[in-house]
Amino acid sequence: MSAPERPQRLRVALFGSPAFALPTLDALAERHALVLVVAQPDKRAGRGMRVTSPDGARRARELGIALEQPERLKGNGAFRERLRELRVDVAVTAAYGKILPADLLAVPPHGFLNVHASLLPRYRGAAPVQWALINGERETGVSIMQTEAGLDTGPVCLQRTMPIPPGATTPTLMASLAELGAQAILAALERSLAGSLACAPQDEGAATYAPMLSREDGRIRWGDPAEAVASRHRGVGEWPGSRFAFEAASGREDVKVSELRLQPAGVPGAGSVEPGTVLAVDAEGVTVACGRGAVLLARVQPPGKRAMAGRDWANGHSVRQGVRLG
Repeated sequence: MSAPERPQRLRVALFGSPAFALPTLDALAERHALVLVVAQPDKRAGRGMRVTSPDGARRARELGIALEQPERLKGNGAFRERLRELRVDVAVTAAYGKILPADLLAVPPHGFLNVHASLLPRYRGAAPVQWALINGERETGVSIMQTEAGLDTGPVCLQRTMPIPPGATTPTLMASLAELGAQAILAALERSLAGSLACAPQDEGAATYAPMLSREDGRIRWGDPAEAVASRHRGVGEWPGSRFAFEAASGREDVKVSELRLQPAGVPGAGSVEPGTVLAVDAEGVTVACGRGAVLLARVQPPGKRAMAGRDWANGHSVRQGVRLG
């Protein structure tokens, strides 16, 4: 009796830098011949300005996989030839962080496939997970698309959906989507091997965009419904963080919110005062009116200080019922 035929393996290059790329990297290394990892260059970061490698680069070194960290791709003929010399069948991108030039996209015979953390054509761009949370979406997922010169505009080959768990934050949802993306890219490559990977153009009329967050995106919009304030907090928690303005004795300062909770409906006074007005200060924290409903500031962080209980901050700044927050 002959031994079962070994599944065909593709020679793959992975372009991925942050932690989101790691499940895909591990899955490709196990199932296929991962011959190259391409990550962003090492950078100096932190108070000590220590040289820090992207997560994808560190994992490649751990696994003994060839690693390239080019400063630029456009006009980089040496890197393009390196990809050709490795006889890469297909390249996969997962949050790589750089635009890929057309001459590089043409090198692998099966092109580039991108693992994108949204259900395209919704949330094209750099921050799909954050904006899905900010906008209060109930469902999200990953798309495997053919990479082309546009911003996440290529044909979609496969999608996987998942509900957004209540209380999900950017880091927790990103981790779940990273695992889902690894499963999805393996499924797409299996279909490619079988000659059954069908990719369809995106509906441009349904496209939405998820640009990189700015510091101002973390500003609490008290006039929004409480549900929207809580959703924004979950989406911006990793960066830039939620914050509000407060007129302290020493002047106007921005106070960061470390923990914010949605209050149950029916909080006394919530519908009869201006949004941003403090409704109560108690052991749980500071309850603030929104455009509809209220939220609780359970933990806050004043400038230059550590995070503290909302009540302690309020007591230290004489914040009482009726005070307006900006």
